[in-house]
Amino acid sequence: MAEPPIRLGILGYGEISRRLSKLSKAIALVPNHITLVAIGSRRIHKATAITSPEVFPEWVKMYESYEAVLDDPDVDAVYVPLPAKLQPEWAVAVAEKKKHVLLEKPVAPDVAELDRVLAACEANGVQFMDGTLWVHHPRTAEMEEFISDRQRFGQVKSIHTCFTYYANPEFLENDFRLKPDLDGLGALGDAGWYCIRAILWAADYQLPNSVTALPGSVFNKAGVILSCGASLIWEDGKAATFHCSVLSNLTMEITATGTKGTLQVHDFVIPFKHYTASYSTASGSCLEEFPTGWKARPSVHSVVSDLPQEALMMQKFAGLVAGIKRNGKETDNKWPTMSRKTQLVLDAVKISIEKGCEGVEVGS
Repeated sequence: MAEPPIRLGILGYGEISRRLSKLSKAIALVPNHITLVAIGSRRIHKATAITSPEVFPEWVKMYESYEAVLDDPDVDAVYVPLPAKLQPEWAVAVAEKKKHVLLEKPVAPDVAELDRVLAACEANGVQFMDGTLWVHHPRTAEMEEFISDRQRFGQVKSIHTCFTYYANPEFLENDFRLKPDLDGLGALGDAGWYCIRAILWAADYQLPNSVTALPGSVFNKAGVILSCGASLIWEDGKAATFHCSVLSNLTMEITATGTKGTLQVHDFVIPFKHYTASYSTASGSCLEEFPTGWKARPSVHSVVSDLPQEALMMQKFAGLVAGIKRNGKETDNKWPTMSRKTQLVLDAVKISIEKGCEGVEVGS
């Protein structure tokens, strides 16, 4: 007899309704693994008014407080997609109720606050994972095989990432990510999180020694970052740069260069197509003498997935929770480690920006 699915609760609705609608649809694609059972909203009248069976199943319980979700014995795990400055308090509360934590990125305003969350998860034996979607796509695993191959890629020497999108005036004026009292990290926490994670991924999660913000950061009138970039340096000589912005056309790029190969991705955060994602590789590239041209030109590879990456993330998270809940497995420390390293670099970039682009050592 098949095991019942993991039961998920969600905190918050209001401004994040579009995100939750997508999440609910993703959960519906993996019903044997996870099911949505409860939503807690301090704007319950708004949540109820726009909830429909097409978005949320009729059995989902709608609570008018976050505490009610945490107290529900039918909830195994909780997704927390609140503003960064509110998330640590509620993530700690979730863990203390012995419920597993799926925390939206950016996970916290700084690493000290994230450490509170991770300590609570460890003390209560619950799984932690952040909501970075692209790492769950099968393309990511295939690309990782390439950059780990010393014959085809060699030793990584440089990494460049970019994630930008053009926000409309309403977003710039009202979105919580650009409010200093709710988030405060702005484009760095939203888009920059992905850029930093991609750099660390390509560097096998080895932390850089230092980061230096690039000149030209743009802020809104409240002092929240709208656009910024940074360079990262490692002791072994490899280097990376990234740019993130809510003021430029939609772009999602990774270029990783090794001694023997190059990897390029043009849609790393969200694939152009739901079920097919591509990337290009080149190995041993060089120029022909005459007529001038390339030898060993880049080749394009496509990866097909039966599920969108949102559903794959929920499936992975549910599998980890099920292993702990039913089989007595230990929590998988890979996921909090990736989150913490991303936060450490993000913190250093923010400090460098505040210090006028001075170099800042990355903490541990």
